[in-house]
Amino acid sequence: MHTLTRHSRPNGFVSRILTSSVLAAATMLVAATATANTINFDDFTLDGSGFYNGSDLGGDFTVGNGTFSGTFNNTFSFGCCWDGWSVSNHGDTATPGFGNQYSAITGGGFGGAGQFGVAFTDSANITLASAANITGTYLTNTTYSALSMLNGDSFAKQFGGASGTDEDWFSVTVEGRLSGAATSSVEFFLADYRFANSVDDYIIDDWTWVDLSSLGLVDELSFSFASSDVGDFGVNTPSYVAVDFITSIPEPSTGLLCALGLAAMPKRPRRSQKV
Repeated sequence: MHTLTRHSRPNGFVSRILTSSVLAAATMLVAATATANTINFDDFTLDGSGFYNGSDLGGDFTVGNGTFSGTFNNTFSFGCCWDGWSVSNHGDTATPGFGNQYSAITGGGFGGAGQFGVAFTDSANITLASAANITGTYLTNTTYSALSMLNGDSFAKQFGGASGTDEDWFSVTVEGRLSGAATSSVEFFLADYRFANSVDDYIIDDWTWVDLSSLGLVDELSFSFASSDVGDFGVNTPSYVAVDFITSIPEPSTGLLCALGLAAMPKRPRRSQKV
């Protein structure tokens, strides 16, 4: 039986203290190198138009630690068409239609002002500079999509229909990929009219945090759209989503992971001595 004296401690006490200290130090090092990266689009330079859609034929573009897919077709004189990603500061919340496709229904970026990204069609991808764990992002509807769902237009139906009881919905799915292979996906409903009580039906009109941590370690994100309103050419609902503050945590370096692992290894207990 072990006997405690004035100077003795339970077996392993000292080693546990040392282990805890090393573990704490290693954890702090990991935390220091794993500072969150946030893409908020405000560093991207816009011209007087207040939006960028790739009309300069620059192709993919970089914001923060992400490369955003973008293509532009200048075959037509009116500058049609782009897909993938654009960057905007437009905040017109009242004008319906395609001509207002770069506005967020919130009136601006997250927090009420500033720039934000706009993803359009299923060609919207983001390639990260290095693999990371995505914490999440803020999403909202564009004004074009929101007013189209609220009132209908020449291409898409009014959500809920004339009676207000049609079970309509519109969603965006964010899929994570690592080295080309899918990791997981998160579906977020930008509008949902399927509730038993129509009072609960909604169209997102504020910046909403979407948790993407379940995607795991990824080096690419892809955005895709789905809707209850479909036709011969696919989704009728304007397939846009406004995006801001994409937050990720870099993968810890191998050295720090080793340090953390060594710190967690059990130490041989040190026998206490009577005095």
